[in-house]
Amino acid sequence: MGFVARAEDHWPQFRGPTGRGHSTATEVPLQWNGESVLWKTPLKGEGQSSPVSWGDRLFLTGASDDGGERHVICLSRTDGTILWERTVPCGEPETPHAMNGFATPTCATDGERVVAFFGPAGIHAFDLEGEKLWSRDLGSFPGPWGVGASPVIVDGTVIQNCDREGASSLVALDLTTGETVWETEREPKPRGGWSTPIVIEVAGKRELVLNGEFGVRGYELEAGKELWFCQGFNGRGTPVPDFADGRLHVVNGKRGDTYAVRPGGRGDVTASHRLWHTPRRVGRDLPSPAVVDGYVIVVSMNGRAACYEAETGERLWEEKLGVKGQFAASPLVIDGHVMIQNVYGGATVVIKPGPKLEIVGINELGAEVDEVFRATLAPIRGRIFSRSLSTLYCVGR
Repeated sequence: MGFVARAEDHWPQFRGPTGRGHSTATEVPLQWNGESVLWKTPLKGEGQSSPVSWGDRLFLTGASDDGGERHVICLSRTDGTILWERTVPCGEPETPHAMNGFATPTCATDGERVVAFFGPAGIHAFDLEGEKLWSRDLGSFPGPWGVGASPVIVDGTVIQNCDREGASSLVALDLTTGETVWETEREPKPRGGWSTPIVIEVAGKRELVLNGEFGVRGYELEAGKELWFCQGFNGRGTPVPDFADGRLHVVNGKRGDTYAVRPGGRGDVTASHRLWHTPRRVGRDLPSPAVVDGYVIVVSMNGRAACYEAETGERLWEEKLGVKGQFAASPLVIDGHVMIQNVYGGATVVIKPGPKLEIVGINELGAEVDEVFRATLAPIRGRIFSRSLSTLYCVGR
């Protein structure tokens, strides 16, 4: 089966340029199989970070089994050759959850530097040839959960969510030097933190939005001041909100209502800016929501998908996707379709959002059924890249 794509020149951070998993790729055939794999490359250690790119270079992370070593890996986009690897030591590794690991945050790059975050092993910047530029210790990350929030690069700063068990913060560092630009306290957490911030535009001004244990918050981009807070419905706050038509669409992480928020308020906007909320009874939601053409698609960890009207929150349908195993990766939106990959074996379900469930295809990589895929798919220059714990797959023509 052929595969043709016209995508962004660069996929520079977790879930792409917007951080919301939406690609501008067009004319993408929606089916592939094991014969479509152009190459696959074994990676050093294991990790759950997603591939990012600049030009013909891909960047990933990995870690040793005990977490004592963390790896930043650069590969050739064209053939999967490993161009360089750098190792960062960790004297006191965290204790991640069984579904987490020691190398879950995805790298971010601006075309001159690549930044990798490893929780208690610090945050590190390299140039594209692998030369270390700076490192920062952002403290310990206690508790039985580990870290998952990825760095994002905005206007010459690296913004990092440092939610953790106990005192938490959102930090902005100078991309050139690693020095602190601002740091904003976040409400102390009973658990860790895994959500990655996104930048949205409201009334001509940009805001930083971050989901969390207690709900979703908006921050001033330049100085990090908290602007508004909308209370959630249960906890964890792992999924990244999606933003469309002036509405933020949010799910909690644990079982609880999905809801929509109108950003741009001040203070506690739960009563004034929460537009609707609809119960979800399907279990935990690790994947992020995806908004396409006025529909909101949410897939639970157990593979039950639901579709809501984005404007009203009305649930249109709720059905199993027909693929065994869990779903942990966030969806990828391409050409009006939602692609979401399951954990065991890496089958990708392709959904056409609408008033009824329409599964366009279920695509296999030819991987073993016990191979674990928790990273999010990345569309890079006409190819789809899929990462299991220890292997990177390139799917193409």
